[in-house]
Amino acid sequence: MAEAYDDVPMVVHHQASSGSGRRDAESMESNTTGRSGTGSLSSEEEDDSGGTTYAENSPWVFLPEPLFINIFLNLTPRDVLNAGQCCKRWYKLSKDDYIWRRYFRREFNVDASIPLKRGADSWRSEYRRLTNNVPMVLTDVLTSHSHQVLHVSFSHNGKMFATCSKDGFVILWNAAYPSSIRSSYDMRKLNWKYTQFSQFNQSDTLLLVSGVHYGTPHSTSGEIAVFTVQNGFRLKCRVTNRPYDIFGTWFSDQHLLSGDLSWLAHLVSTSKLWLNKANQEVDSEHTPVRSQVYKFYNRNASSIRAIMVANCPWLADEEEKKRKAGNEGGVADGEATAQPGTSVDGMSGASSRRAGNPLSHYQMKQEQDSEEEADEDESDVGPKDGNQQQDPLFMHGQGPGAGPGPDPVCEPLDYASPIQYLEEFRQEYEDSYYESSDDCLEDDDEEDGEATMVGRGAGERPDSLSECEDEELTNPCPKYLIFSTGSKTYTPHQIGFKRIVDVNFPRRLEPGPSLRERVALREQQREMQVIMGELSREEMRLQYILQNESPPVEPNWANYEAVADRFDRVDKLIDLHGHIIGMGLSPDHRYLYVNSRPWPRNCVIRNPLEPPAIAQEIDIHVIDLMTLKKVGKMLRAHKAYTPNTECFFIFLDVCDSYVASGAEDMHAYLWERYYGVCLAKYQHEDVVNSVAFNPRDNEMLVTTSDDYEIKVWRSLAKAKKLGIVPVGRAVEFRKQKSNRPPPQPQYAGRSFV
Repeated sequence: MAEAYDDVPMVVHHQASSGSGRRDAESMESNTTGRSGTGSLSSEEEDDSGGTTYAENSPWVFLPEPLFINIFLNLTPRDVLNAGQCCKRWYKLSKDDYIWRRYFRREFNVDASIPLKRGADSWRSEYRRLTNNVPMVLTDVLTSHSHQVLHVSFSHNGKMFATCSKDGFVILWNAAYPSSIRSSYDMRKLNWKYTQFSQFNQSDTLLLVSGVHYGTPHSTSGEIAVFTVQNGFRLKCRVTNRPYDIFGTWFSDQHLLSGDLSWLAHLVSTSKLWLNKANQEVDSEHTPVRSQVYKFYNRNASSIRAIMVANCPWLADEEEKKRKAGNEGGVADGEATAQPGTSVDGMSGASSRRAGNPLSHYQMKQEQDSEEEADEDESDVGPKDGNQQQDPLFMHGQGPGAGPGPDPVCEPLDYASPIQYLEEFRQEYEDSYYESSDDCLEDDDEEDGEATMVGRGAGERPDSLSECEDEELTNPCPKYLIFSTGSKTYTPHQIGFKRIVDVNFPRRLEPGPSLRERVALREQQREMQVIMGELSREEMRLQYILQNESPPVEPNWANYEAVADRFDRVDKLIDLHGHIIGMGLSPDHRYLYVNSRPWPRNCVIRNPLEPPAIAQEIDIHVIDLMTLKKVGKMLRAHKAYTPNTECFFIFLDVCDSYVASGAEDMHAYLWERYYGVCLAKYQHEDVVNSVAFNPRDNEMLVTTSDDYEIKVWRSLAKAKKLGIVPVGRAVEFRKQKSNRPPPQPQYAGRSFV
């Protein structure tokens, strides 16, 4: 056993200096790289170099390795790291991945069936990441807004973020510490009630801002404004948007989508989506600035809301396969089309003081009730909701909610629910199209964005801009239009998908009749209306017969099959059987995460204007855009308390590693995407409406709340690197950590995790 002497604890002579002891530890750490089970240094060499001797005949020499590991498993991770500084053998054992896998699964409540994330070096590195590299400490509290802060969004280069508030302002912030105001604009000057949503274009040169207009008490009218970001915060264009919770979104770098709503009959309406230029044409009145792209049918007082566009390069591969198979006109296997009133289950197998960001259907319901009073029996619709058999993976459990607690680490009873994924999700997670979706987007390096603005004012257009805009529309990346809608009631309970193809923007508008001709035609129509108004129905019919014309027939708008040819068909509908209050895309646009408040099981909707009661918990659903099926679900993820009539948006955000969402329990929550576990919750004094990750730094998270505050959270490692003194700390969800003994002194002042 002489050759194992260098693996036992060392006895340090009193004459040894602390400096020499530090050198011994460092030499031991460096020498472990080349050792393979036995020591490479003799006792005499240790004596010469550091003045230390080994305790010969120690029982630790004969202790087998499995017993060592069992002992280490009963220690805390910090104690194991400290023990690893005793000798080379303990150092090697302290890095054993079996130990760290057990620590990782035990502390973060990770299911034993979940393998190590692809691309991760080891369980130890994953433990370090979830300890040091998760946004956990509060570094900024921004209080420039004077009302509830409803939304936050980041630029693609990670240098800026924008916030919207009920005070009517949109504020552009510098993301670098300490965060400061870059620009702001008071939208009340444009007769806005408040701002509610913002989004940067891909080149980070323009900012889309959506808000609510002043109007009648129950008005659903909204507007979209586009601002320049470089060389001043200047207004470029304004676009009407109705209802306001369509929000609007960028279709390309220079085009945006907006919406309009028109009522056709009782409880029946149509939603039109418009493609708009971000640049207002001033050279010619015959150059169009908008064009209608889609027209959808809405029943039971529902409408299209929360539109977004996903870049889906895999659709091009599917089209190529279809062409090779000779199925250009068919529908691919497993792909379903849907019409209003039918749903395809995607399961594999008020006043300004109202809380949060209210949905427009609250006002729409009031408007509908005031305009038309329908008989209850006439509007009685009795489809049963929830009759579908649920996969056992997604059955509701009885997990406790994640209530607030004073301790920095939650007790097990306060543990939040994990995301439950199908096995195929983790198989595809690392192989998803991270690079391919970026191929559809323009290079968003800051040099490109700044270079385009050098040498000209914000209002000037380069000669090739028109050609670039045409190129964006004629050769686009395959896209999905995604939106929330409904069919059984007016509240959004379905996710709609429409493949975007053949988007044509007219280059020139036909002049049409002159102003004099239009006035004359209008007068003629008015005279005809007066004459027809004085005739009986039979006289009107005879009048049309004398003129060899057929009398106009009003379509039966309530019968979708009779008027289906007038509308665009939705490719796929996924019914979530609950009130949808937020959606977010993963950075690669492969997965859609949805916040939903579920309805009671097997509920019956008899009146579309009286939707079922919604749960006080928010579920998170995960949908794979490649298969258009649900691949994950988290039940009772976080809290919400408002009823249907006062329900508002809770925005969530997704980055490469994490998912975060606001909640009504005065906290935001964060989950690890791959393992599905909840890691932390972030405190506020009121409802948390929105969260956003820095796309270039997943260790930075911004939360906004009804408490008028914007909070910036960074990881422990990032705060230490920037020399930031935290002003607060999030609540961690880690098991068996609250009873941990006080931390031991660190060896030589080093941190070991």
